[in-house]
Amino acid sequence: MPGPTPDTTPLLELRGLSTEEAKRRLAVEGPNELPTARPRNLLQQAWTVVRQPMILLLLVAGSINFALAEPLDGAILMSFVVVVIGISIYQEHKTENALAALRDLSSPRALVVRDGRQLRIPGREVVRGDVVVLGEGDRVPADAVLAEAVNLSVDESALTGESVPVRKTRVDGPPGESTMGRPGGDATPWLFSGTLVVKGRGIVLVSGTGANTELGRIGTALRSIEEGPTPLQREIDRLVRIIAVFGVLAAVAVAVIYGLTRGVWLEGVLAGIATAMAMLPEEFPVVLTVFLALGAWRMSRRSVLTRRRPSSRRSARRRSSASTRPERSP
Repeated sequence: MPGPTPDTTPLLELRGLSTEEAKRRLAVEGPNELPTARPRNLLQQAWTVVRQPMILLLLVAGSINFALAEPLDGAILMSFVVVVIGISIYQEHKTENALAALRDLSSPRALVVRDGRQLRIPGREVVRGDVVVLGEGDRVPADAVLAEAVNLSVDESALTGESVPVRKTRVDGPPGESTMGRPGGDATPWLFSGTLVVKGRGIVLVSGTGANTELGRIGTALRSIEEGPTPLQREIDRLVRIIAVFGVLAAVAVAVIYGLTRGVWLEGVLAGIATAMAMLPEEFPVVLTVFLALGAWRMSRRSVLTRRRPSSRRSARRRSSASTRPERSP
């Protein structure tokens, strides 16, 4: 009985790109990475915190105290603002560093053919036109066309949501002349970045990297979505408006009553301002910031990272509702 037929792939016939050509394409087209938002500098991070209504209320109150020759009270209010900004920037900076480290650890490595030799390189260095050798358990580093395959099946659930792996077959004709199709479907020759090889092996020709992949286009579309305020931020904005309205009404009432009863309108205005300042909860922003930072720290111990402080409350509520949801009997 004859033994198993040896696998005959054109691996030895494919020299792949030269090292010089790969370096040139990497410099021209950029690394094989998903588009990410440009990191914000300290001024942008501080401005995001300062423009919050509660912080603006503290700044106005501190400025009024300085104008009324009460530097101690003004300095205390300004120090509250500095504490809130410092905690917010520290938490965001720490989370960004953790996410960057996770991206580096999760970056897949690819087995490519260059100058006729197999090389294991970081996935970010894969360029268009590279010949990539894939095996079971490999993560596809870029969008590619299948040149040779042996019982190749790929999990495309990250793109299609389908949990069943799909079978892949080699392309009819030269791989370099094939146009990429859409994810999904059985017996197609297209492999997509981020999908997982669950069975077999194959040789592919890279047709797109980075933002020019199917996964990159999804990332670009997600970046265009504007981030709206969280429920906590909306509640805080509503509370600030209520406090501001009551403060203004109280100040006007005190100033008018003082002026009408005593006839000294300047002292009445100052008394009205003092009344409005007394209604301001100066400690509230600091207490809220500290508790949200503690919530983010507790969530990080459960492998949950939050860039923004208000997001920690939303994430905590989702995790709590998911953990307390009763199981349904069949």
